[in-house]
Amino acid sequence: MYLSIVIPTYNEEENIRKSLAKVFDYLEEKDFDGEVIVVDDGSDDDTVSEVQEFFGDRENLKLLEKPHRGKGFAVRDGMLVAEGDYVLFSDADLATPIEDADRLLMWLRDHEFSVAIASRQGFGAKRVDEPWYRHFVGRVFNFVIKLIAIPGIEDTQCGFKMFTKEAADRIFSALTVYGGTDKEISQPFFGAFDVEVLYLARKFGYKIKEMPVTWKHVETTRFNFLYNAWRMFWDVLRVRINDLRGLYNS
Repeated sequence: MYLSIVIPTYNEEENIRKSLAKVFDYLEEKDFDGEVIVVDDGSDDDTVSEVQEFFGDRENLKLLEKPHRGKGFAVRDGMLVAEGDYVLFSDADLATPIEDADRLLMWLRDHEFSVAIASRQGFGAKRVDEPWYRHFVGRVFNFVIKLIAIPGIEDTQCGFKMFTKEAADRIFSALTVYGGTDKEISQPFFGAFDVEVLYLARKFGYKIKEMPVTWKHVETTRFNFLYNAWRMFWDVLRVRINDLRGLYNS
């Protein structure tokens, strides 16, 4: 297996089959083997049924059904069962086009990076249809992240990141804020698991490439933006606290 694509889902019944069709169209054009791992985060709509109906005779599509614990736990679970030499996780809405996986893959395969991440900042990046207040809050949050945890990375939160298999296994198995098991929750939650992932990548000495992309905002009303922003800030503090406690040293 050459490339694994992990897609976390939560109540994506309206769009998931269309997104999967685009991903498989992408893979069918390649001369390497790929797999798609859908990790459902306890959806209470027909997301799982839509994925199951899409299966057909596809042996390289896997579905993991998990209790609702938030996006970070769903991504972690998918990354740790992936079998590809390179492992990508992508938001289900494909706000970053799946074709940009080629550019991330190039940096890992040809330039000795272990982690390559899509970025909505920097020369050549473009944000399409993003509300001004979301952009403002995002930039404030990124300032906090650079101050407290990860200096030098302009966009930690874009949901399109690729890892070598070795880096993915080491990083995602070492998570503490988003590691182990967590209690089920009753509302959608994204959190700042990307911060913990990139913090550990930096701590473990992996080279990180930040690549500008064109990103299209997809509106959602499924989660409380202000509540999620506060929890994300708390996550960043927990990452630094856990490191000071030595929880990542083993």
